[in-house]
Amino acid sequence: MSVVNLLASQLGRNDEEPNIELAHKLAKEENHAAIEEIIENLSCKDKKIQHDCIKVAYEIGQVKPELIGKYALNFIELLKSRNNRLVWGGMTALSTIAEAASETIMEHLDTLKSAMKIGSVITIDKGVLTLAKLAAVSKENNDMIFPFLLHHLENCRPKEIPQHSESTLFAVTNENKEEFLKVLRKREKYLTVPQLKRVKKIYKTVQA
Repeated sequence: MSVVNLLASQLGRNDEEPNIELAHKLAKEENHAAIEEIIENLSCKDKKIQHDCIKVAYEIGQVKPELIGKYALNFIELLKSRNNRLVWGGMTALSTIAEAASETIMEHLDTLKSAMKIGSVITIDKGVLTLAKLAAVSKENNDMIFPFLLHHLENCRPKEIPQHSESTLFAVTNENKEEFLKVLRKREKYLTVPQLKRVKKIYKTVQA
C-alpha cells in the first residue's frame, strides 16, 4: 500500500494527527522507501497531499533529522514556491536538518534570506533558527551569518525579539556575545514587561 493513503487528507481528516503519527512510524522504522515517496509527493498536483507531505517530512526531521538530511535541496526548492504553506514548511524542515546538511544549505544562503525577506511569520521564525544553527557549525559559517542575524534583531518587530534572540543563542560565541548583548540592550526600551523578562533570561544564559 502506498504511504500516500495514510495521509490525513486521504483519510478524510481535517487535523494533522494522522500525519504526525505517520511521521513517527516512518522515523521509528527508518523506512527509507516510504520517506522517499513522501518527498516525491511534495511536487504532487494535489495541494492537500503536498501539505500533508511537508508536515510528515518536518515531523520526521524533529525526531530523526538524519533521515531527511539528504533532501535539503528539495526543501530549499520549496522556498521559491508561490504556496505559502510549502515555503514555511520547507523552512521548518531545513531548521531540523541545519546541522546534518549544513554544507548543502550554506550554498543556498541567499535563497534562505530572500524567503525570509518576503516570508510569513513562521518562515521568518524558522529562518532565524535555521541560520543560527548553521552559524553554530563552524567559525566560517558564523562569520558569514552572524552579522545578518544581528541586523535582523536590530530591525525586527519588538514582539519578535525574545523568540528570535532565543534562536540566535545557537550562534552566540565568546567572540560575538558582546555585540549580541549590545543589540538587545539597545532594543530593551521597545519591549513589554513579559518580553523584557525573556530577554533578561537570555542575558543570564550568555553571561553564565
